[in-house]
Parts: sequence; C-alpha cells; structure tokens
Amino acid sequence: MNGPSQKIVIADDEPLARERLRRLVDALPGYQVCGEAADGDTTLRVVADQAPDIILLDIRMPGLDGLAVAERLSALNHPPAIIFCTAFDHYAITAFEVHAVAYLLKPVRKETLGEALARAGRINRVQLQALQKRDNSTDTQMAVRTHKGTELIDLARIHYCEADQKCVTIHHSGGETVTDFTLKELEQTYPGQLLRIHRHTLVGVRFIRTLRRSQGGRYLMELREGPGPLAVSRRHAPAVRDWLTSQSSG
Repeated sequence: MNGPSQKIVIADDEPLARERLRRLVDALPGYQVCGEAADGDTTLRVVADQAPDIILLDIRMPGLDGLAVAERLSALNHPPAIIFCTAFDHYAITAFEVHAVAYLLKPVRKETLGEALARAGRINRVQLQALQKRDNSTDTQMAVRTHKGTELIDLARIHYCEADQKCVTIHHSGGETVTDFTLKELEQTYPGQLLRIHRHTLVGVRFIRTLRRSQGGRYLMELREGPGPLAVSRRHAPAVRDWLTSQSSG
C-alpha cells in the first residue's frame, strides 16, 4: 500500500483480544494502531482525539455497546470506517444498518482482517479525496461528556455555544448538548472554528452570515441557520469585524 499508513483504533473490553488484533494489524503493511479503548465512552473520546481512518469495534462492551458507538460515529460528517470484531454472529444485520464495512467473527484471522481493512481503505480514500478539497481545520470532532455518556459533535455543525450560569449549551445541527466545558476552554481549543462574539457566546464560523447594527445601536450577528440574531458585545465587535474582513479579502 502506498502513501501514509491508515490509522486504526481497536475497541474491545478484553485486553487479550486487543493484543491479538494489534499483532494482526502490525503484521499487515500500511496500517498503524493509533489508540485502544475498553468501553464505549472511551472509544468515542479516542476517536475524537485520534481521528482514525478505521475502527475495529467489539459489540459487547461496558457502558455504550459497539452498536451504540457505531450509531454515534455514523452520524459524523466523516466517520471512520467500522469493522466489527465479535464472538456473536446474530448482530450482523443490525451491524450493517449502522454502515459497518465488515463483520468479522472471533477469532479473527489475518487474511480475513486484511481483506476487510483493504475494503475499508477503499471507502476511506473516497472520503479523503473529498476532505482534501476542504480546510482540514473543519474536519474535527469534539468529545463531550453528558449525563447520557460521551457524545461526539462535528465542529463544522456547531451553530453557537452559550454560557448560562455553570454550564455551556452547544447548539448544533443535531440539537443541543449541555457540557461542563467553559467557553474559554472551547475558544482556546478550537480557535479556527469558534469565534467569540460576547462574554456568554461563541459562534461556529461556518454559520456566520453578517454583522449588523440595530436602530438602537446594538451589534447583532446573523447566522445562516439556527435562531434569530445573537447579541454581539461592543467589546468583541471590532474583532468580529476584523474576522469578517479577513474572510471577504481571503
């Protein structure tokens, strides 16, 4: 296989199973294990951190099972290719409903894994061609701890983030997610995707339409989707104008 190695995450609650899959992957040229996880929530966080090309996913795991993880991953704009590796054959139909590339029964054989990885690689090369036409900074997922577990959110789908007392609500194309991240943490971590417009508000740059001034002299931000105009503080208005100018001249 030419070009850089495909990045793989292994998710299985059994250490021996993860070790066996790692050995099989290491024996196949063109692939590199970039992370491991033993439960569903950790799997989502590792995927958000590592942005793998492929995930080898067990089904029966603590917390979120593999099917629930796959369902959340498949909702992303650019999910990793999913290969289920399991001891149970009766989940196969459900597995393909969440767009799995392959369904391998344990013990997984090297030849079978190699064929599945090659198939996954062909699918992801099509995705890669689409990604190369875009700014890579928009192809990032945020892992957010919620009362339901860990949720992955595409940064490119975030409309705005709003602070209210002790928590921040992320408004995105899939709804709303409450997180214990602070606005400052989000702003510092994702400076290319989130722009500060108010002490209480960050906006997703992909959804910014225009900045205008009301008859009463207040600055307002119009978004391409989502709610009505958002308030822009006088303190942050110059930086917002500078950002809009840089976009129009870029």
